[in-house]
Amino acid sequence: MEEPGPGAALPEGRGRDERSLEALSLAAGGGAVAGRQLPEGRRATLASALELEGTVLREGRLTQFVANNLERRIRLSGAPRGEPPAGGGGSSIPAIDPGALQDVVALAGQVAAQVDELLRNVHCGLQALTALSVGCIQTYRDGVESLGEAADLSIRAMYALVARCEELDRAMQPVPALAKRIRDMKGTLERLEGLCK
Repeated sequence: MEEPGPGAALPEGRGRDERSLEALSLAAGGGAVAGRQLPEGRRATLASALELEGTVLREGRLTQFVANNLERRIRLSGAPRGEPPAGGGGSSIPAIDPGALQDVVALAGQVAAQVDELLRNVHCGLQALTALSVGCIQTYRDGVESLGEAADLSIRAMYALVARCEELDRAMQPVPALAKRIRDMKGTLERLEGLCK
């Protein structure tokens, strides 16, 4: 990265960053950057200012930055607005409102109670559905068993009826011969009646 000269014009955003980083570098070491003495009149660049606040690693076009005292910085960022931070640095994270936390806790309790009630209702509904399903299955089982018994009885009755019909058929076998004899006797009687007249 080329460093602009003392009189070079900087883009607005970059100039603002480098001006703030200049203040950091001057406050930290009065021109000394990471153990190196800067030439007189030379201003700290973005990378040299970052080296004051942590470790800068460069791999090709990729630059990695690891801040020193990261835990302390995180603690300072969570400090309430009314209390000045221990290190003197400002915090960009707003303080947490205790009233909002209490509201969140109350709403969470209400949601938990509603979820419990919903689960109880679902449990009762599932029990009712299960009992209804068991009743339907038992009724179906009883119907199938009754149908099987009725079909068995019907088959037995049909076999008995067929056997009786066969016995009746065997018993009715002499009837045609008897009917023929009766017809012969009737014809003979009619002839005798004609002779007697």
